[in-house]
Amino acid sequence: MALWRRDKYAAAEQETKPFLDHLADLRSTLIKCFVALTIGMAVAFPLAPRLLGLLKRPLLRVTTNPDEFLWTLDVTGAFMLSMQIAFWGGLILSAPLLLYFIAQFVFPGLTGRERELVRRSLGFAGGLFFFGVGLGYFGALPVAMKVMFGINTWMGIRAQWTINSYIAFTTQLLLGFGLVFEFPLVLLVLGRLGILTSRQLRSARKVVIIIILVIAAFITPGPDIFSQMLMATPMVVLYEICIWMLHASEQKQRSAG
Repeated sequence: MALWRRDKYAAAEQETKPFLDHLADLRSTLIKCFVALTIGMAVAFPLAPRLLGLLKRPLLRVTTNPDEFLWTLDVTGAFMLSMQIAFWGGLILSAPLLLYFIAQFVFPGLTGRERELVRRSLGFAGGLFFFGVGLGYFGALPVAMKVMFGINTWMGIRAQWTINSYIAFTTQLLLGFGLVFEFPLVLLVLGRLGILTSRQLRSARKVVIIIILVIAAFITPGPDIFSQMLMATPMVVLYEICIWMLHASEQKQRSAG
């Protein structure tokens, strides 16, 4: 298997695409990403008022009247807010497709079987992404609001935020949660393609756990340990599942060979 892959990569290196062909591929990828994002924004824009209501709902954990903390200071504030919600909502909706198009560009030398494997993983990628978004919305975001309000109270500052900064904060947190949950699927696909092995993942376990904790600390706001563990724990569990799934796949290939 390893020899076959080395021969495949050697052949691919001999057939390196010209620079202009790479630019054409990049242009095609950017166009597909733009179309996917535009469609996502078109779906999200009419729903902007409802999406805004959903994003304000976590504030109900810390106050009975969220609107008194959220202000707009510009004449065009409402319009810009609707475009902001449409953009972030469209980005979240189209994120699985965007990752698929980027993977097609980064790994252009895949065989038909390997491309089919990546395509079949798309639904799983969407499920993991929206699981991460849901975990961020129902778990981390309400806790983050409590932490932010608590820091304001501790500093003796009255909480009064612009609606644009609040929406940017919440949507970026949700997007971060969604994206980090794609990491186990990337490992699984790389393993099925023969680039990684379960033994390599086991040997890197301690380093990966530290990296996961660091990423969770950066993405989750404030010093709150609960929201950090809320992200890190499922990531570690999914990493272990990837190891066992790759191990089972390798055992199956050995017995078949």
